[in-house]
Amino acid sequence: MEYRKLGKTELLVSRLCFGSLTMSPLQRNLTAKEGGALLERAYDKGVNFVDTADLYDNYEHIKYGLKNIGKNNLIISSKSYAYDRKTAEDTLTRALKSIDRDYIDIFMLHEQESIHTIRGHWDAIEFFIRMREKGHIRALGLSTHHVAGVAGANEHDVFEVLHPICNFRGLGIQDGTIEEMIQALEISKKAGKGIYGMKPLGGGNLISNLEEAFAFALEQKVMDSFAVGMQSFEEIEDNVNRFEGKVTSGNILAKIKRQDRHLHIADWCRRCGKCVESCKQNALSLGPEGVEVDENLCVLCGYCSAYCPDFC
Repeated sequence: MEYRKLGKTELLVSRLCFGSLTMSPLQRNLTAKEGGALLERAYDKGVNFVDTADLYDNYEHIKYGLKNIGKNNLIISSKSYAYDRKTAEDTLTRALKSIDRDYIDIFMLHEQESIHTIRGHWDAIEFFIRMREKGHIRALGLSTHHVAGVAGANEHDVFEVLHPICNFRGLGIQDGTIEEMIQALEISKKAGKGIYGMKPLGGGNLISNLEEAFAFALEQKVMDSFAVGMQSFEEIEDNVNRFEGKVTSGNILAKIKRQDRHLHIADWCRRCGKCVESCKQNALSLGPEGVEVDENLCVLCGYCSAYCPDFC
């Protein structure tokens, strides 16, 4: 496994980052033991970097994995929708207590859209800066699905790490093309920011184009690492192989491609519309009998489920 320094930080991360959303209650809903076992297997194969978020509600999975990996051996990046001091303190405290550490490697603002949303979260940023000075956060950053989000981060040295959406078709980019995203990230790279991408497979929608999707991801010079969702030992083996330039057996690939990758809406949906309002991809709409999913727009983030009062 290749390791790269994440921008100007002192964090040396594996090129493959474990995207933990897939194991969370928002997607596969694995137990903490099951999720921890996946993290341990990935670590044994050289993956020392995991991405999570307050929204994912899977800190216990990571804590379970740390039992055998070692409390301080995994580089952990988390994200928060905090917008003021209180929400910033609450989400950071929850992260630190849940993983049983007094620091987190990277803490980010979640889903920033532009310089304007960044300004709207400045109270939280100032709190995080103080926590960085005290050693509770090693690096600050933001995640974004917007070219304008990257551009906004480029205006502030406080953001040391960026986590943008990036795949060869530009799926999930809300305000531009993949070419425009890469151009904005090149500016970030020149400024010394660390960058790790998300959704190289478009949330699983590009699973039929695995070769092209991974080839594109691995050739992006602006990327220090790429977070890839992994929900089975087979997916870990295949992803590690791809990042190490090795070939995965046909049987394992066939099993991976058979995995069902659709957003399912339960029969008891009562059309309240909260998930539709929350979907930033505009992939959901209210149909005559329930919520309808546009699979051409859905990136299978699962965030909508967090807003459903009936767990549909």
